Formats: sequence, C-alpha cells, structure tokens
Amino acid sequence: MLKDLSQLEITTDSSTAVDAIDSFVDQLLSVGNDAQVILKAVEADPTCAIANAQVAAFYLFAGGSNALTQASSYLNVATVNLTHANNREKLYVAAIEAWAKRDIQQAIAYHEAIADDYPRDLASVHLAQYHYRNSGNSQGMLRIAEKVFAANRDNPYMYGMLAFGLEECHRLAEAEAFGRQAIALKRDNRWAHHAVAHVLETQGRLEEGITLMENLSDTWEDGSSAFYGHLWWHTSLYYLDIENFAKVLEIYDTRIWGRAKKDNGREQINAISLLLRLELRGVDVGLRWQELASYLQPRLHEHVLAFLDLQYIYALVRGGKEDWASELLDSMQLHAEKVLPYARRTWAEVGVPAGKGMAAHARGDWQKAIAYLEPVLPDLQSTGGSHAQRDLFEQVYLDALLHTREYHKALNVLEKRNASRSNIPVIKRELANAYSQLGRTDEANRV
Repeated sequence: MLKDLSQLEITTDSSTAVDAIDSFVDQLLSVGNDAQVILKAVEADPTCAIANAQVAAFYLFAGGSNALTQASSYLNVATVNLTHANNREKLYVAAIEAWAKRDIQQAIAYHEAIADDYPRDLASVHLAQYHYRNSGNSQGMLRIAEKVFAANRDNPYMYGMLAFGLEECHRLAEAEAFGRQAIALKRDNRWAHHAVAHVLETQGRLEEGITLMENLSDTWEDGSSAFYGHLWWHTSLYYLDIENFAKVLEIYDTRIWGRAKKDNGREQINAISLLLRLELRGVDVGLRWQELASYLQPRLHEHVLAFLDLQYIYALVRGGKEDWASELLDSMQLHAEKVLPYARRTWAEVGVPAGKGMAAHARGDWQKAIAYLEPVLPDLQSTGGSHAQRDLFEQVYLDALLHTREYHKALNVLEKRNASRSNIPVIKRELANAYSQLGRTDEANRV
C-alpha cells in the first residue's frame, strides 16, 4: 500500500499508478486539459479500485451520450476489486456509482463521509461541490469547503474552492479575499480566477474584471477546453455590460465557439448563453444559431441537468430545429416521470414549464413565455448552474415583460437589478423607460 501526495493511502503496489492519480487530482482541481492522465493509473495497475473509479468520474465529468457506458465498465472493475480496498476507497467508489445512477443525494452523502474522515481528499470535496452546485445547494458547497479548510491550508486549490462556495452564498468580500489569496499562491489557479470573476461581475466592476481576466488569460491555455471557453465567457460578460458588442462577438468567434470542441455539451452551453445574451441586447448574431444548433442532436435525450436542457431548447428553436426542440421537450417530460423521487419536482414542476417558456420566447411568443417562466423563476436554482448562469432566465423573462409593455412587473425586476448593479447602462435605460411609461417622470429623471 502506497500514499499519494496528500498522504492518503492507495491500495496498490504501483508507484506509477500513484503518480498518475496525483496528476489526475491536480488536473481536476486546476481544471486542466490533461485529466485523461488517470488512464495511466489503470494501465499501471488494472486492479486499483480508486483508479478505476476516478476514470469513471473522468468520463462522467466529460458528459456526452456515451459517458455512462464508458464509466460503467471501469466502475464494474472497481467494484470487483473492493475486497482489498481501504475504507476511503470504498466510499469513493460508492460515490461514483451513485453519480452514475444519478442518485446525486446519495453521492453527496458518501463525499461528506469522506470529508469527515479523510479531509485531505480534495478530489472528493471537488466532486461534492460540483454536485451541490448542480442541486442548487450553495450552502452545501460552502459548508464542505469550510469543513476541510483547516486540514488543507497548505494547498492553494483549497482557497479557490472556498472562494467559490462563499461567492455562491453571496459572501462576496470574503470570496474575493480568498480567491485573490489563491491566485497569489498559484497564479494559474483557474478555479480561483473563476470565483473572483463571479464576484466582480456580480458587483458590476466591469473594467476591473476585464483587466484581471485578460492579465491571467495566458494561464488558461493549459485549462480544459470547456473551462478555457467558460473563462472567456465570463470575460465577455464584462464587455457585454459596457456594450462593446463587437468585442463580445470577437470573443465568441475566436475564444468560445471558434476554439470549442463543438460536440461538447459544456462548450455548447458557453456559446448558447452568450448568443442569447447578445440577442437580448439587440445584437444581430447572423447565422451563428443555425451553425450551433446543428451540433445539438446528441443532447436531446441526455438530461444531465434541467439547467442545460433549457438552453438547448432555446438554441434549437432559434437555429431552426423545431422538430428537435419538440423531441427534447417530450423527452424531458418522460425523464421527469422516471427520475428518482427527490429530483421529480425539479424536472416536472420547474424544468418542463421553464423549457416551454424558453421555447416560447425563442419563437417571439412573449405572453406564453411569461406564463410559463413567471411561476418557476423562484425555483430555478434547483435546476443547476451558478447564480451568474441562471441570471439568463430572469433576463429572458424581463425581455418578455418589456415586449408586452407589462411595465409594473418589469419595474419590480429592474429595480432589483439596479440595486445590485447600478452602473449597467442597459439596466438604467430600461428602468428609466419603465418609470416614464408608468408616468413616474421624476423617478425616470433620477435614474
């Protein structure tokens, strides 16, 4: 039995396998572009249970229509070799098995057990945070990071993990402090770049955000392709808010879709959410929807997260793939009937109506978009994604209100948005116009 760099025991006699596991953990925490290094661990020791489970996790993270098939064969090998595995490894295998079965609640429970007894296992904590975020549980993201922080003060990645948990819990000053500390400890700490980017965007610190992200962007070349695009997506949001739309389109064409693995769901989402935001600002995106939509057929029956499906539906409608959009929505409804009970409400009562609302907006049916989106907006956190990503759905709802001249409802949304980000030109214009339309001229003049 050997130990990894975190002094965690691994049931293997192969130092090559341990080295590959260490490299994989580093790639996972840094969101690097060489996570497939974990395959070398299985090549070195095919019987290593945790190595096989980590390969399964690698495929589940990658997503795609065949991810479960790829993961299952490695999970089967991991299970066969559990007899000689230690307790941490058994818990880890169980967590990945639960993930493969889409029993995310159970997966989280196993990761929490690992954090209790083996707080140095940051790969497990990372997966727990991933599941918590995609379950809409920001407090869980933060809680597990805080639980293991004392045991990992020597690890730069720990600070970025804590920062993102703090940000998602709206503790922005603390999030920024820990995120910047993480970057000071390790400049290419891409997860920390991401956490600070969220803070600056949330606070409307646009020029500061551009400077930070572009000064660090040279380190993104070694990141995963999807995360490279996602960090540029965050950078583009600053340019969007200062209304440099030509720059946003340039980033889309050269850094996001232009560099994307076009069959990858996460990279498709980066592109979809940016095109939609551009159109909400009145920008003509040309034929970009049609090109993107042509790659979305493999997504129709995946249902990894409702948050993702809502955006796929929108892109399919805007890209002229109405038959695929209908197929996806029908498949969502069937999926909602089959999921585990704890997830049923998210899919049936939130995801499916929201999907209908997004499709309606994409078709320009503003009234139907409002009717479907308005009741579910407060519950969309359960569908997955971050606050910054889910803000898109409120923007779509607001756009429908403005199109239908429902200014009283629009005013409620705009006043809230202006209170948190009072320097955004489009918010100020729309707020002033809403006041004017409602005859509140003095308030319009003060915006």
